[in-house]
Amino acid sequence: MKNNPFPYSNSNKRYHTLDYYYKKKFNQKVFKVSLNANFSCPNIDGTVGYGGCIYCSKSGSGEFAGEKEKDVETQFIEIKNKMLRKWPSAKYIGYFQAHTNTYANVKTLKNLHNKILKQEGVIGLNIATRPDAITDECLNYLKELNKKTFLTIELGLQTTNKKTTKLINRCHTLECFETMVKKLRKANINIVVHIINGLPYETKEDMLNTVKYLNNLDIQGIKIHMLSILKNTPLEKLYQKEKFHLLTKEEYIDIVIDQLEHLRKEIVINRITGDPKIEDLIEPIWLTKKFCILNDIDKEMVERDSYQGKALN
Repeated sequence: MKNNPFPYSNSNKRYHTLDYYYKKKFNQKVFKVSLNANFSCPNIDGTVGYGGCIYCSKSGSGEFAGEKEKDVETQFIEIKNKMLRKWPSAKYIGYFQAHTNTYANVKTLKNLHNKILKQEGVIGLNIATRPDAITDECLNYLKELNKKTFLTIELGLQTTNKKTTKLINRCHTLECFETMVKKLRKANINIVVHIINGLPYETKEDMLNTVKYLNNLDIQGIKIHMLSILKNTPLEKLYQKEKFHLLTKEEYIDIVIDQLEHLRKEIVINRITGDPKIEDLIEPIWLTKKFCILNDIDKEMVERDSYQGKALN
């Protein structure tokens, strides 16, 4: 096997994994506890759009978050206790995952966040949201929160292709996204950006362009997803009607590796494949083999002598 040329690794990974990042920063295992605070979304209730993004499930991309009927403290304790069986000495990050987690007044946000921050072993919060759903008041609150705990804001972008953005009903512009990135970074708040590979009618060049654009922004992490066609979504209807091309596993792996080569080595790869619920998934079925995909990415990177940031050298 070829030697691993990538500096941010303590394993066979040739990209900057989240596990490596946490262990270097906190000197121990850290895991995220996914929560559902029962938020809505400005793209659902008519504030900026109706119906949400066409791929979004009823859970608001929080398939593995807690049950929204339970308060966030109960969700946190139940999920944490399950994960502790595997990692008994770990620390935790509260992950507000489902829907748009800044889409509420600051008083409500403070109350929810404080309930998690007071839990023993919590060292930070991850808050998933949209770039158009952080008001000036909310931003001021996040600045203060960032001084008290390890804060990461996760922003959905998905693509830089304007036609695709309209097709998937994102209902915000690239300019809006970039403006919010600059505001958050001015406050020294860490940012993780979500992108989706395999969106309808996108080319490999489109997907690479999205990553090249992000590499030129001051972001700290990225989540790479493969498009999941889930039951009872507008995307399911579009797929059944038009049967647009879905990436094969081999195509996905090829694109991801090329994307990694165009990302600065300091950018942390928080996710490198999707993780849909099997009972909700229509296509692609190969997504159910998550660890096979991860292993195949590793093998192909060794075979190519590839590593994160290689194309930037």
